[in-house]
Amino acid sequence: MSILALVVIGSVAFLGAVLTFFSGFGLGTLLLPVFLFFFPVEWAIAMTGVVHLANNLFKSGLVGRYADWRVVLGFGLPALGGAWIGAMLLGRLSHLEPLASYGLGDHIWEISPIKLIVASLIAIFAIIELLPEHRQLVFSRRSLPFGGLLSGFFGGLSGHQGALRSAFLIRLGLSKESFIASGILIALGIDIVRLLTYGTSGWVHLSTDVLPALGVGISCAIIGAYLGRQWLRKATLPVLQRVVAVTILLMAVALALGWV
Repeated sequence: MSILALVVIGSVAFLGAVLTFFSGFGLGTLLLPVFLFFFPVEWAIAMTGVVHLANNLFKSGLVGRYADWRVVLGFGLPALGGAWIGAMLLGRLSHLEPLASYGLGDHIWEISPIKLIVASLIAIFAIIELLPEHRQLVFSRRSLPFGGLLSGFFGGLSGHQGALRSAFLIRLGLSKESFIASGILIALGIDIVRLLTYGTSGWVHLSTDVLPALGVGISCAIIGAYLGRQWLRKATLPVLQRVVAVTILLMAVALALGWV
C-alpha cells in the first residue's frame, strides 16, 4: 500500500478511537468506509472488526472495571447470538451474483447485493446521527435483550453496532464511566463472535497484504483510545458529528453504485 493510504487509515483510526469515548460515532463507523476504498467489501468489514477488537481489548483494560454486569449480561448475551446470525448472513450475501452492471466511459461498474446492503446500513446509521430525534429515544431495562439481539445482528452483518447499543444503554441512568465500560465489553463480545464466524465460515481469507494497514489501524486506534480516555470529560462535538455523517452518507451512495 502507498504511504498516503496508510496515513489516511491511521488518521481515521486515531480520530475514530478518540471520538468513541465522548461522541455518538464509533471507530467502526468511521473506519469501514475508509477500508472500503482500498479493499474488497468482505475484507474491509473483517479488517474493521480486527481493529475494533484490538481497540476494545485495550479500552477494556482502561475502564472495564466500571462496567455494570447486569447490563453487560442482559444486553450482551443476546447480542452474541445476533452477531452470529448477522455474520452468517453476510457470508451468504458475499456469494450472490451482481444485481446489475452499467458502464461509465471505459469502465464497467457492478451493483452487488452485499455492497447494496452494507451501503444501505451505512446510510441508515449516518442519517440516524443527523436526526435530533434519535437522542430522545427511551428504552427500559426490559428491552435490553431485544436491543442486544438487534445490535449484535447489525454488528455481525456490517459492524454497525454502536448506534443501536448507545440508544438502548444511554437511557438506563448509568454513570458516564459505567455506560462507556459496559458498551466496550458488549462490543468486545460481538467482535469476537463475528470474527470467529467470518474465519470459520470460510467466506473471507485475508492475505498478508493487509498487514500494514491493520498494523497502522490498530496502533493509531490504541493511541486514540488512550488520549480519548484522558479527554473523557470533554463535551460532544455535534458539528463534527454532522460533517462526518454527511461524508459517510456520500460514501454509502458510492458503495451502492459500485464505485468502491
